[in-house]
Amino acid sequence: MKLYIKQKVFSIGERFTVKDEFGNDRYFVEGEWLSIPKKFRILDAQNQEVLLLESKFFSFMPAYQIIRNGEVAAEIVKEFSFFRPKYRIDGSPFSVEGDVFTHDYTILRDGTPVASISKEWFTWGDSYMIDNYKGEDEEMLLAILIVIDFVLSRD
Repeated sequence: MKLYIKQKVFSIGERFTVKDEFGNDRYFVEGEWLSIPKKFRILDAQNQEVLLLESKFFSFMPAYQIIRNGEVAAEIVKEFSFFRPKYRIDGSPFSVEGDVFTHDYTILRDGTPVASISKEWFTWGDSYMIDNYKGEDEEMLLAILIVIDFVLSRD
């Protein structure tokens, strides 16, 4: 299953729709404008919240908690590195490998590749594709993409 994300260029706050490979609306992502800590909500096609992404306010490096059903499901932390950004996903079997700086990376589950994320260049607004070739938790894959993209855009 493939998911396609097209961010709107001129919107207050971050708002965008995630579509499946058939062009159907699958998820809606809403970023809270000027909120501290920074929050993103992932809503399903019925407008029900499935995940909340919330930045950790007091953290040396950028860190986001992924909250599902009121409980922390995982935490994504940007690690200190000199040349290429690296991310660690705590509390989850997922890890990130590849070049996140160019938005071309693989998501692994316990060391086995399960999905790839890539960015389309030279488009009006940011466009991404998640290729979930192992049928993994697409909401978690979407959360990983959103956090990495947001942290990279702020650096």
